[in-house]
Amino acid sequence: MARRLPPLSTLRSFEAVVRLGSVRAAAGELDRTHGAVSKQIQALQQTLGAPLFDRVGTGVAPNAHGRMLGAMVGRALDDLSAGYAQVVDDLRAPPLHIACSVTFATRWLAPNLAAFTRAHPDIQVRLSMTSARELKTADADLTIAWDRTGFDAGAQGRAIPLAPIAFGLVCAPDYPVERSADSLRAPVRIDHDFTSRAWDLWSERSGVRLETEHSLSFPHSHLAIEAAITGQGVALVDRRLIRRELRANVLVAPTGFAVFPEGLAAISRTVTPGPAAQAMIDWMRDALTAR
Repeated sequence: MARRLPPLSTLRSFEAVVRLGSVRAAAGELDRTHGAVSKQIQALQQTLGAPLFDRVGTGVAPNAHGRMLGAMVGRALDDLSAGYAQVVDDLRAPPLHIACSVTFATRWLAPNLAAFTRAHPDIQVRLSMTSARELKTADADLTIAWDRTGFDAGAQGRAIPLAPIAFGLVCAPDYPVERSADSLRAPVRIDHDFTSRAWDLWSERSGVRLETEHSLSFPHSHLAIEAAITGQGVALVDRRLIRRELRANVLVAPTGFAVFPEGLAAISRTVTPGPAAQAMIDWMRDALTAR
């Protein structure tokens, strides 16, 4: 059904006159001439077929119907203004900035991000990929990390748990690994330049000690994974990042996986994450724990 409304320009002029108490003040607010606003008021009264103002001295004042209509139009314009401002804010909102390691971005977040976009098409995501060392100084809305020992106390206090994390020693199926009761022996250990404490945590949690003769070191976990796949040594990797290789038997985990006390977390830039950041946190919690 068509709406029965006079020209909206007449309602806007009318509401301004009622609210401000004079045609002159309304003309100033609307950036129009006194005559133009007066004509709008006259046009509205002609449409209604009844006056909305009474003469008071040299000015005008709304009558009972004018006051009633003025209040209704004022509320409607307030709602319209607030709704328009919300749309403008949404359209101009900066993208949600997420920082994480290169390996986590390429092996988990980027492949799954389409699901978040489908669920939240209004949230733009900007992804920064860096090394574990540089994550400590990342200026992002959310920083994704498990090893938070290098972060300052404030950042650690803003860490929001996402999901458990489990690491395991992995290697190519034919890589020579000898096992005794509580130890493993392998020719080469593949290290990560910036998370070497992972080996200590793994040994503590698994109860297994690794003995090696040589070591290789890489700045990113995905390079360590590739080195392990090609038979260059044994690497320590988060199970979530190599599920495809484990299923394909490209990599094996001779001792299984040990859950680390620190789970994966999102470190918020602010004490209370904004709506977009909270939406990402909620989605990641569900997606990271899904099988």
